Amino acid sequence: MTKNRTYKPQLKAQVVLQVLSGTKSAAQICRELNISETLLSRWKQQLLTQAALVFERQSEASEKDERIAELERLVGRLAMELEVSKKASQLAAYQTSKNGR
Repeated sequence: MTKNRTYKPQLKAQVVLQVLSGTKSAAQICRELNISETLLSRWKQQLLTQAALVFERQSEASEKDERIAELERLVGRLAMELEVSKKASQLAAYQTSKNGR
């Protein structure tokens, strides 16, 4: 019974980029890694079809970063309002105790 080998995504991307850039031939890489050309062509197809996801993730991340920054500003503003309310409450309590009411 043969055990399926697994390859890290970084290796797959590096290998496919070497083929696409012409640094190494597909046959040369297949010999070095002892993989079939079918497997290499499958990796290549996956990279080409999912390449757009790289840019989508970046825009999603920037949207999330903007939302986080907005929420942090809101928390800061609410913390300041709470602090002002506490001081006003203390001042009002002091004024009432001073006047004896």
